[in-house]
Amino acid sequence: MTRAPVNPRMVSWARQRVGLERDDLVKKFKKLPQWETGEMKPTLKQLEDFARMVHVPVGYFFLDEFPKEDIPIPDFRTVAGQPVTDPSPDLLETIYACQERQSWYRDFALATQESELDFIGSARVSMRPEKIAEAMGETLGFDLSTRKTCSDTDTLLRLLTNQAENAGVLVMGSGIVASNTHRVLDTNEFRGFALADSLAPLIFINRTDSKTGQLFTLAHELVHLWLGTSALSNVNPESKSEISAQRREETWCNKVAAELLVPIANLREMTQESLAHHEELSETLSRLEKTFKVSKLVLLRRLLDASYLDQEHFETAWEKELMRLNALTQTKSSGGNFRRTTLSRVGRKFAEALIISTLEGQTLYRDAFQMLGVSGAETLNNLARELEAAG
Repeated sequence: MTRAPVNPRMVSWARQRVGLERDDLVKKFKKLPQWETGEMKPTLKQLEDFARMVHVPVGYFFLDEFPKEDIPIPDFRTVAGQPVTDPSPDLLETIYACQERQSWYRDFALATQESELDFIGSARVSMRPEKIAEAMGETLGFDLSTRKTCSDTDTLLRLLTNQAENAGVLVMGSGIVASNTHRVLDTNEFRGFALADSLAPLIFINRTDSKTGQLFTLAHELVHLWLGTSALSNVNPESKSEISAQRREETWCNKVAAELLVPIANLREMTQESLAHHEELSETLSRLEKTFKVSKLVLLRRLLDASYLDQEHFETAWEKELMRLNALTQTKSSGGNFRRTTLSRVGRKFAEALIISTLEGQTLYRDAFQMLGVSGAETLNNLARELEAAG
């Protein structure tokens, strides 16, 4: 039986790279401890199975040195004020998949003579956040009047997603890698990223995040596109500390995103009414929630920004709201509709362009299947019907 002359250090590296202990894998790969010490070598079949399990190309196991895996876009993530290192395979594969889709769409846009988007790169961090948020709202058609049809944060998220796609942005999102439900994306590692491009700007949102988190991430990454910068982010709008990012660009993007979602002028106008009627904070929050459709935690942050609350009252109200949220019973969502999940993962704008190109014979079916994460022409045709039904 032919054995593969692997580097034992690479076997250990591959296991540790995905955060697994030997005990996690030894049931399936009984000789793993011996592979790692070099006492034994795996067969080629065993190596292929192991490579699939740890999400590493087979060729890596024959290298002399560990490969350097850099994140291919600017990384603005911080934890406790420090940069995050060692990206997971899940994060890297998600970025690579989105880059592939973006590259395809850029070629499609050139072939169909789409115009470049003039808002990409139109902002500078030296500009006032209020001015940029206003410009973004005008371009996206996103203001308080358009929110009247929204019942909650979820519907507001869908509205902003649709408005962004209508403006020319590819909006994608998923809570897993490709279609693999065993590879869940971790919000502690990242919440979203932006890939700037004047023809094919793309935003990816980690769907394992709360709806409030997803909404803020979408707004935050849109600001990066206005700056014309690609970025990987982990900003959490429901954290008192993480909302104040250390890097200047992230801090500025946070301010613009917050202004886009909760304009300070409108907020101050509404809080004047609260002061006039000596309204309780709980009543004020409920009234603001109905208008802005964002969470009470986001509103508390903005009330602090507007000097409606001092730091002490903000801290007290914040902890009280966190306790209320933690006391709520968590319910699992259903698996959902496969076609709608697929369209959410790659975005309706991208899916529509890719399916049309494929049906017209401009793109190979196998390439379309890979980028959509589906198998079979029937599934692709069902997606086409879903898009047609949605208008």
